[in-house]
Amino acid sequence: MDTLNGYSSIGLDSLFAIVVTLGMIAVSWFLLQEVKWEAWFRHPRSPRARVLQLIVAVVVGHSLARFVLDYWGWTESLKWLFRS
Repeated sequence: MDTLNGYSSIGLDSLFAIVVTLGMIAVSWFLLQEVKWEAWFRHPRSPRARVLQLIVAVVVGHSLARFVLDYWGWTESLKWLFRS
């Protein structure tokens, strides 16, 4: 029965990581809409420019999510410092 609980915990952790990562990508996309893309592209609304914006949003969002998930893990690990 303990093994089933462990698998459930791993599954929930994975689901949490997916939600955080997708959320950070969405936030990055939303924030990148404020960038003046006209300075970088001749046609900032073209499909090529949009794909590059999406790639930038994924890279930035993944980096932010990695930081949040690492920080979450570190704070979870701190409890072992104070257990006797």
